[in-house]
Amino acid sequence: MLNMFKRLSGKSLAALLLLSAAASAYSAPKTVLVLGDSLSAEYGLSRGTGWVALAEQKLKQNNIDAVVVNASVSGETTSGGRSRLPALLTKYKPDLVVIELGANDGLRGLPVAAALANLRAMNEEAAKADAKVMLIGMRMPPNYGRDYADKFFAMYGTLSKDIKAPLVPFMLDGVADKPQLFQADRLHPLAEAHPIILANIWPTLQKTIKAK
Repeated sequence: MLNMFKRLSGKSLAALLLLSAAASAYSAPKTVLVLGDSLSAEYGLSRGTGWVALAEQKLKQNNIDAVVVNASVSGETTSGGRSRLPALLTKYKPDLVVIELGANDGLRGLPVAAALANLRAMNEEAAKADAKVMLIGMRMPPNYGRDYADKFFAMYGTLSKDIKAPLVPFMLDGVADKPQLFQADRLHPLAEAHPIILANIWPTLQKTIKAK
């Protein structure tokens, strides 16, 4: 092996080393950072039964080499996520940042414009770290007023188009209208609902992680 390297010219050796580095980068597992609230933090559930854990299992089942870091925190707002993201990007160096935030902003009746600005800033931070963003949207209950609920839901679609990020419009599709799938607080889905949640998220997640 040593003799082979001696026979290579400087240019040939440099090319070989570059090819080797490229192959190593290509084979390295991708890191997915999930930045969410209680809907992703397994609030009230046994560990390993939430959609994030199920997504990691499904990635392995589909032979997609990826590590999932669940940095979700119950009660998190877009403001909280924005403040935490830079340190998370530095620590984990993710290829993909899945942002599932906004529900707590909406439940508190916070301005939609502020939530939108925070989400946009998170995308900018991720871009600086060479990470792609995927958005997961949410709807507000009708009792928050039609105008607010419509603006809140439209926020995700607007941002998705502006930053060209893949979007899951509503993670609780097929769950929100089934009271029997919720915990006693009527806000957090039971473990039985999380495979449905994953089914809503998986097609976009799979396509996005493969494209990165």
